[in-house]
Amino acid sequence: MSRHISILDSTLRDGAQAEGISFTVQDKLKIVKLLDELGVDYIEAGNPGSNPKDGEFFSKVKELKLKNSKIAAFGSTRRKDIAVGNDPQIKALLKADTPVTVFFGKTWDFHVTEIINADLNENLAMIHDTAKFLKENNKEVIFDAEHFFDGYKANPGYALAAVNAAVEGGADCIALCDTNGGAFPDDVYSIIKSVREKIAVPNGFPLGIHCHNDCGMAIANSIMAVSAGAAQVQGTLTGFGERCGNANLSAIIPNLQLKRNYNCILSDNMRNLTYSARYISEIANVRLDYGSPYVGRSAFTHKAGMHIDAVGKNPLSFEHVNPESIGNARKIIASEIAGRGAVVDKIRRVKSDIDKNSPETEAIIQKLKAMEHQGYQYEAADGGFELLIRRELGQYRPFFELVNFRIAAERPYLPGSSATAMIKIIVGGKTEITAAEGEGPINALDKALRKALEVFYPQISTLRLSDYKVRVMDSKEATASRVRVLIESSDGEDNWTTVGVSTDIIEASWIALVDSVEYKLIKDLGKLFFGGG
Repeated sequence: MSRHISILDSTLRDGAQAEGISFTVQDKLKIVKLLDELGVDYIEAGNPGSNPKDGEFFSKVKELKLKNSKIAAFGSTRRKDIAVGNDPQIKALLKADTPVTVFFGKTWDFHVTEIINADLNENLAMIHDTAKFLKENNKEVIFDAEHFFDGYKANPGYALAAVNAAVEGGADCIALCDTNGGAFPDDVYSIIKSVREKIAVPNGFPLGIHCHNDCGMAIANSIMAVSAGAAQVQGTLTGFGERCGNANLSAIIPNLQLKRNYNCILSDNMRNLTYSARYISEIANVRLDYGSPYVGRSAFTHKAGMHIDAVGKNPLSFEHVNPESIGNARKIIASEIAGRGAVVDKIRRVKSDIDKNSPETEAIIQKLKAMEHQGYQYEAADGGFELLIRRELGQYRPFFELVNFRIAAERPYLPGSSATAMIKIIVGGKTEITAAEGEGPINALDKALRKALEVFYPQISTLRLSDYKVRVMDSKEATASRVRVLIESSDGEDNWTTVGVSTDIIEASWIALVDSVEYKLIKDLGKLFFGGG
């Protein structure tokens, strides 16, 4: 490995500013533990002076025994016309009792005169005084040079003076911020090169980079900053952040470490990257983009027949890294364009001795094409495709017989209205009739079915519907359009997806729901199956 690049994760501060995200104190503590296990150097955990929740968090995080990460509190320079020791938010930074403090200050003269209405020299004093005071209180100090790239382009002399004020005040690292997210990689590279030569302690002084993604270049800008000599990269593990997000560390870390030979985290920890990114997304209640580089569900997914054939011969043909190196996995999906090899691979997980030229294989391929012609789509429904294979191979039996069901919804268009479903099923000659209330007809039907089946199959109690999607396929047909329903289910251990298609949304949902339940029962009965999700 070449030089070490320190990683500062700001999920709990910058990431929490993303629309729709609100972490509880317990959420934040879980994320701290996760990031520490991953091995990032710094966890920027929030602004202790901004709200009571962050104040509570900083009192509790001190109880954690961290192995790899330092906790950083975040704040601003002292306010104008206030002595640094008297500023309430500076006092809050000290009260947080963290080993590291990150503070930001204005480096763009426009912001100084037009936004905070300060004198240019007073702003420099605010930066210097804050850095000096924090150092005198035994803090490791990182200065976030806010709006630095815009400021440097507008007035390079003043932007450098602001940085030098922090250096002379004793800051340990200066992070140059593309706060508006509008910089280009060549600008970032050339400006950092220039700054390294001109700051008060040239070349050897550690510079960092903090990028936002408003032009879609935060990852590229961060990489170019390191190429120009930056020693620290700031971002969030999943790219969460205000507006268009922050630099995505789940792509930056492997790019630097696996592709450019820098040292960001311990090599053994790289295998935890995918799990960490997905877990943080789960805590934030935000689905991680399937197409996320390295850690996304589709990052190593292959659909086209020629691609699948090539990967089977040598993964390097269509994979830029080994997916297992970052904790992800290769996925071959079934579709009408996937080719015989991909389908055979799926069939062999049900019947290992199948031949790619066998009549059974040909029958399954033709069935797949026919079903997709009707509107079914199995690339996102591995659970449904396994059941299709089992039916064609004669390795399927229904676990129950539906006699009938009835759904009643009183004024369903009103907020808070509920629906009731009654269902009658037969299992092994025994009849069960039950009913359940839910938030809408599908939820009621789901509850009623599981309630009835639990009488015969207690393991159904762990089954939960985790996602439900409806797509209209023939919009020109208006209310007579066919719809495709995808249901993602979980039992706390595995996830799988099933699909149903019909001109009736209730019927399409029922098809997907029944397949989901039967997949669960097949799985728990110990028969051969391949994992969905």
